[in-house]
Amino acid sequence: MVRQALLSTCVALLAAPAAAGPMVCTTTFEAPVGSYPDEQPGQPVEVTRCGAIETTSELIDRRAFSYTAPFARGIDITHQITDLLGISMGGGDGTKVMGFGFPDQTIVWDGSAIENTYRSLLDEQSSPLPRRVADLETPYSGSMRKIEPLIEIEPVRGLW
Repeated sequence: MVRQALLSTCVALLAAPAAAGPMVCTTTFEAPVGSYPDEQPGQPVEVTRCGAIETTSELIDRRAFSYTAPFARGIDITHQITDLLGISMGGGDGTKVMGFGFPDQTIVWDGSAIENTYRSLLDEQSSPLPRRVADLETPYSGSMRKIEPLIEIEPVRGLW
């Protein structure tokens, strides 16, 4: 019984594709499960949740090949036939049918996807409200014209 469970676990691990990437974990304190008003309050429970994140470069790469396959995968016989018929095959591996569009149109679609991603990234990085602060007071007590120069400059006559 144990041997069969161990074997099925090993087969599942070998069959499933694995990918490593950046992870973000957050830890919070939450109310214990089953704490009702009539019960004695319990201690808070520490809960940690982890999840994979997508880096900006991975996001841009994924969006750049949304509608057009990367070059090496986009020149096989399948893509030559679909390009001739106007069927767009995109995605990172070039196997997703994206719609009807010849190669020049799919480049426009990829450019629009990159532009929308770029605008979204800029929106995430900037605050929607401008930062307003009071102006600094001037360190000068008067006009710069009224201040005496430190060095006397003699006029020089030109050679003309």
